[in-house]
Amino acid sequence: MKVLRRALLPFAMLPLKSIVSAQKKDSIPLKVRAYFADKFPQNRDLNVDFTQTGPYQFSSKLQGADLPDNKVKSFQQVKANANIYFIKNKNLLLSTSLNYRYTAFNTEEPMITDASTQDHYHYHSEAVNLSYFSKLFQKIAIYTASISTDGSEQHFERIRGTVTASLILKATPKTKMMVGIAGFIDPSSQIPVLPIFTYENKFNNGWVLDVLLPKKVLIRKDIFANGRISLGTEMDNTTFYIYRNSRTYEFRQLEINSGAIYEHNLGGNFIGTLKTGIRAVPQARVFDKEESFKDYIFKASYQPSFYVNVGISYNPFGKPGAK
Repeated sequence: MKVLRRALLPFAMLPLKSIVSAQKKDSIPLKVRAYFADKFPQNRDLNVDFTQTGPYQFSSKLQGADLPDNKVKSFQQVKANANIYFIKNKNLLLSTSLNYRYTAFNTEEPMITDASTQDHYHYHSEAVNLSYFSKLFQKIAIYTASISTDGSEQHFERIRGTVTASLILKATPKTKMMVGIAGFIDPSSQIPVLPIFTYENKFNNGWVLDVLLPKKVLIRKDIFANGRISLGTEMDNTTFYIYRNSRTYEFRQLEINSGAIYEHNLGGNFIGTLKTGIRAVPQARVFDKEESFKDYIFKASYQPSFYVNVGISYNPFGKPGAK
């Protein structure tokens, strides 16, 4: 049983963002391309990033009993992901998403008496996403179904399913808006159905309001020749599996990162990213894989901490167009 993090809410909007980041010009409807067009695509074809946080205190409970206050002295995480497209036409998109995460941390005292103060975890997930484009109420509708697996370096652990339905309500050069709903086929999911809302509005002073609920709320602005700065809040997650006494446990943690993001288009389809600010963790739990998230055996509450994230992405399936 270790401490770290993971989001309770699966990122239901990711299949929607995968739909059109770096597509050929005539592969999908014009309005859909207009909705997502950006020289900084929200979903990157290939991405690697590294996160480091400052030390932070935390309190915890094991099977309902309070444990002594503890401290995470160091925390590092490396993430890599890839989005690969197999079929692309005006009505259909078939793709796969591959994700890997390495998490390492060092605590001041063991989490429990026979645990180590240092540990590391490998986590991977794979998904196949099928998206279909049509019209509903004279608006562009996007339907997506995904099936995914995840696990550690030792085993595959879960199979999950996600279905989404979204409707583009508005797609003009100034304002973009989409609403939808996502359903999760996963016994361990805390929330089986989740609404989706995206909104973007460009102001006359060059600032842009960028809302993607429940994932982020940002205001951003292009700076320099190929840069963009964003201020606001994003939601992230950590999950991994723990093997103890012939049983499998799952760690989940939800993170809220508030601060600044700087992105720079490096040319050649490469984009560099720097994020920094304050990280808050509303909840972190460990539960038996055969049980639900609410039937946890370990719970931790963290104090906010400073974090830095640096990353680079490469988009080989199409060069992001200028705004």
